[in-house]
Amino acid sequence: MAAPPIFQEGASLTRPPFFNGKYYGWWKNRMMNFIIAKNYDLWNVVMDGPIIPTKLGPKGRLELTPENKIALQNNAKAKNILICGLGPDEYNRISSCSTAKEIWDTLQTAHAGMSQMKKCKIDYLNRKYELFRMKDGETIQEMHSRFTSIINEMNSLGESLPSGKAVRKFFSVLPNSWESKVEAITEACDLDSEEENMELTTRMFQEMLSKGR
Repeated sequence: MAAPPIFQEGASLTRPPFFNGKYYGWWKNRMMNFIIAKNYDLWNVVMDGPIIPTKLGPKGRLELTPENKIALQNNAKAKNILICGLGPDEYNRISSCSTAKEIWDTLQTAHAGMSQMKKCKIDYLNRKYELFRMKDGETIQEMHSRFTSIINEMNSLGESLPSGKAVRKFFSVLPNSWESKVEAITEACDLDSEEENMELTTRMFQEMLSKGR
């Protein structure tokens, strides 16, 4: 469970921990402890929801028992704590929820589920990257396009690879006929260098691809 490197919001005994869409697992545990410390009955409402009549008679809320009213009040308190701990984007996500349980479940589905899906996708792309090979009948250009697509997908999920590592990986699966070209690039450029030399490497490689050499 990763924690943010620096945090200011929510470091208080009276103010709920703040959630801005990042580090959900860290926030979730802190919010749970915060609510329980306030009143354990509030945490029960978050987990199980308020137990109140779903249908009222002609007199409406006047028919509520004292126990119903306490349940509704605890739901309102728990909702208020959760809402006060959310940034604008997260509030928009739960604004239509009527109970504290609905808010909690919505956040759990959105962030815990999303994190698991993201991890599975990253694992899948890492396997594709590690097992990447040239297909039968595939041109160098097609192979390069397929490889670039994998790298771009990984980058979009925050799984960035060092440029030099990615270039070396691609070079390692090129056919033997490309050995002299690979040697020319590696001798001309330092694959472990920063942006300028890596840009030069990329330009040289793309030029070779375009010329089909």
